Order: sequence, then C-alpha cells, then structure tokens
Amino acid sequence: MSGHHEPLTTLRGTFVDSAGVLRAKQVPIEHAEVFGDAGLGASPVFSTFTADDQVAASPGIGPVGDLRLRADLEAAVPIGGGILWAPTDLIDQDGQAVATCPRTALRRQVALAESAGLLLRTAIEVEFVLYEDSTGRPMASQAYGLSSLDAHEALIDDLMASLIDVGLTPEQLHAEYGPGRFEVSFAPSDPLATADGNVLARIVISTVARRHGCVASFSPKHSLDDVGTGAHHHLSIARDGVALLSGGQGPHGLTAPGQAVVAGLVHHLPEILGGLAPSAPSALRLAPESWSGAFACWGLENREAAVRLCEANHGNHHGAHLEVKVIDPSANVYVAGALLLGTVRMAIATPLDLPEEITVDPGTLPAHELARRGVRPLGANHGVTLDAFAASSLAAEILGEGLLGPLVAVRRHEVALFDELGPEAIVERLRFVWSA
Repeated sequence: MSGHHEPLTTLRGTFVDSAGVLRAKQVPIEHAEVFGDAGLGASPVFSTFTADDQVAASPGIGPVGDLRLRADLEAAVPIGGGILWAPTDLIDQDGQAVATCPRTALRRQVALAESAGLLLRTAIEVEFVLYEDSTGRPMASQAYGLSSLDAHEALIDDLMASLIDVGLTPEQLHAEYGPGRFEVSFAPSDPLATADGNVLARIVISTVARRHGCVASFSPKHSLDDVGTGAHHHLSIARDGVALLSGGQGPHGLTAPGQAVVAGLVHHLPEILGGLAPSAPSALRLAPESWSGAFACWGLENREAAVRLCEANHGNHHGAHLEVKVIDPSANVYVAGALLLGTVRMAIATPLDLPEEITVDPGTLPAHELARRGVRPLGANHGVTLDAFAASSLAAEILGEGLLGPLVAVRRHEVALFDELGPEAIVERLRFVWSA
C-alpha cells in the first residue's frame, strides 16, 4: 500500500459489530482529534445490525438514545491513499465504555488476566478465498502449490509488501487447500494488538485484491463444495514468567495449570461456540473430515480436534501453544479473543481433570466410543449452539449480558434466514459480507 510518505487526508475508523461485519466512519484528517476524543454519533442499533443489513430485535436496544464511536488514535496506522486507519471503541455521550462494546470486553479480559499474573500471547491465521470478481469463480490455485504463488506473483508480492508496510509481521503466506484459498500467518502478540491486527490484515487483503481485479471472501463457507475457511487462534500462556504449556510433568510437558487450561477449553467449548463459530455458514463448515475441529477434544498435533496442542520442540520456534480450530472469520474477533482469555483464566482458577487425549481422527470413532471418551460433536445444529451460548453463565460473566444479548439476537436472525433461504442461497448471499 506504500502510504507512509503520502500526506494524510482522512481518518477512517472501523467497528466490528455483532455479526462480525466491519462497519466504518471517516472524517477529514483535520477532525481526527474530535473522532479520537468525543467520537462520532452511532445509534445503539450499531450492536444489532445483521449480516444482511437488517436490525435484530434485542431488549433495551432501539431507536432511542445515542452512542459514540471513538477512534483509538494510539493504535492508528497509515494504510495508503492518504488514509489513517484506527480501531474504534463504542462509548456513551459522557465518554464512558458501554456494555455493547466488544473491544472493551477484550481489553477487560486482558486486564483481568494480567491481574492474575497471566501473560497470554495470541496469533490468528488469516484464511481467505480470492474470486475473479464478485459474481465469478474462485481463482485457480493448487493446494500449497508453487504454481499458485507464481501464477499470482504480482498480487502475492503486493500483499506481502502491503502487510509489512502497515506494520504487520507476516511469518508465512501460502496457497491453502481449496480453489483460490490462501493463508497468511502472523507473529504472536498481545491479544488486543492481535485482534486489531486481524482487522487491519483483512482491510489490507481486501484492498490489494481489488487492486488486482479480484474480491476476497472471508466467509466460513464460501461454497457448499468447499471445506470452509477458518480463523484458527493460537495462544501461549505464562504465569509469573513461567510457561504453562511446557516444562511440566504432565502429558507432552504440560504443567498442572496447563492441563487445567486444556481441560477448561475442551469442557466449555460447546457453550461458548456461539461466539466463536457463530454464523449460519459456520454451521456448514463445522463438519467431520474438514479439519475444522468439529469435536470437543484435544490431542497433540491433532488437526481434527477442537484443541490442538503444539509441543515445545525445535519445530515450534515460538514454543508450546494451543490452537483453537473451531473459530472462523465470521466471529467478532474481539468477542472470540475475550471468550478464549476469560475461559483460560477461569480454567486455571477452577481446574478440571484433563480428559483423555484423542490420538486419532475423532470422526472415525463410533458414537458409543465418542460418548465413552466424553467427546462431544460441535456445531451440528446452529440453533442449539446459540441456545447454549445464550444460556451460558460463563459467556455472561466474560462478556456481560449487555453484549451477550445482541450477539445472540443477531445470530438468531441468521438461523431464521437460513431456514428461509436454505444452505446454497445463504452461502451465496453471505459470501462477501465479512470482507472489508
């Protein structure tokens, strides 16, 4: 994007709503201070916009009242074209954070973790599918193929340079499995910076794609024939400077608190899944034999388990960490981060016994064997997933009822839309709504 030396003309702020969609407002750069202090007007229904641009009914949220989007100027980044980009927080007219602000929810969980002596570092894999245009087909590519990089060399080189130019740290980029699918991975960072960086990366990818005559899709299921697109979250945990996922006496070097983290994630995933894989296409993506983590279990380097343990060894230069595979790009990235951090913190505070490790593809096990091992399938019914999320005391404690209510209301709208349209039409209708 190469915009560092251009004069800045515009401040553009983005807000990720309850549908995971990027909403935005912008001002001339001369008014940046106002956007970063008093903020810009935002109706309370900013939290209840749906993926198809309707307004979901949620108690206490309607046309009466006004809020503000406040740009976080400390996190602002020039992105080219004279534009300074910044993430925004949702505040009231007195300048205070409101319950429906997802970025505030993540910031609160970071602070609570730090107060408990925990240091968490996170990273998010960014998968996307490139279409020739908004009505065409995915671009031709070969899974992990050199030919894919060579055939789209100009776009790939532009993308890498643009990501670096805005201060992101891409560690690898490759063609993924499936037509037109690519993935870029980033270095771990503070959870809030990771979430902001994920939004920024999607903006950069979408912009570069348009510049090269194509469109990027971040839908969990852009086609019924495709395995689906994930947004796998990686996290490492230390307490008082001591790593919790390595150096212990447990399986694969897990410490006792590290075992509690794995156990807590596996146990609570079914009830928080509605915030991690929350959309109608999410339910289509979460299926056995698709590497989506469709079973609540864990295993060392098991890509079909919802929680994959990556052990500390020569091949993991960032050290031991967990990959939570069920998360996809339709999730509000701040909500997903808050749910993971809050679950980790509570798992350590109230430890559960580590369940049996699953060392095979859980999809190959018969139902009675899954039940015997305590392995639960995930996401088969979107409505059931959302009901569990709405009833979850853990989700309510982490997010607060003020944020949980709109999240559930918006996603229940998608359940109704899915029932009305059917899977093929819902995939087509929502294919590009999570693009920037």
